[in-house]
Amino acid sequence: MLENLRAVDLTQTIGPDTVMWPGAPAPALQTILTVSHDGFYNRLVTFVEHTGTHFDAPCHMVEGKESVDQIGAERLFRPLVVIDISAEVGDNPDAILTLEQVHAFEAAHGRIPDGAAVFLRTGWEEHNTDPVKYGNQGGPLRFPGFGPDAARFLVAERGACGLGSDTLGIDPGFADDFVVHRKISHPRGVWHVENLQNLRSVPPLGAWVVVAPLRLVDGSGSPCRVIALVP
Repeated sequence: MLENLRAVDLTQTIGPDTVMWPGAPAPALQTILTVSHDGFYNRLVTFVEHTGTHFDAPCHMVEGKESVDQIGAERLFRPLVVIDISAEVGDNPDAILTLEQVHAFEAAHGRIPDGAAVFLRTGWEEHNTDPVKYGNQGGPLRFPGFGPDAARFLVAERGACGLGSDTLGIDPGFADDFVVHRKISHPRGVWHVENLQNLRSVPPLGAWVVVAPLRLVDGSGSPCRVIALVP
């Protein structure tokens, strides 16, 4: 069965040039041992928990909810739904996924499975090496995201286990109240993955996803490798 699946990597690389949330330090990678001198190669790597393609645990914005190490493995291997609104988004950094677009998705592709991970393709990954375009660095944050009504439907009516996006955040950049994080998803134990890429290579329905964050004690999040398994 597994030999019939194609693996699609949805993960950004992490390095000094990784575009970060404004104010967050870039990853630092320091070589401390080399093969020529020490017999093996090793580095000291420093990064904030929310770096690159990363996992948000429910405790990230809701006190007392689960940390990364408390998320069971069964919740990290889920049916994958990809809602692609990149054509509608175009160059609009303030675009959101609307409830009407979710209904249109189901009309075209079928019902979103209960307990799935729902990833949003906005097309913003095309800018993820450009700090200004990707997040309007130096000015007010602007990038597309999940609208509250769409997120509420996915979480409450379809039981989404996780939400993901190819942008710096699940909430749109202009939403400084973070209502999807704080009021809709994290209170229900829903995890997030941000800064995804290659979603164009995954079908709307039928794939599965493996999300693999570091199991950090009390972690609010973690860089993670995200692999879609596509029939």
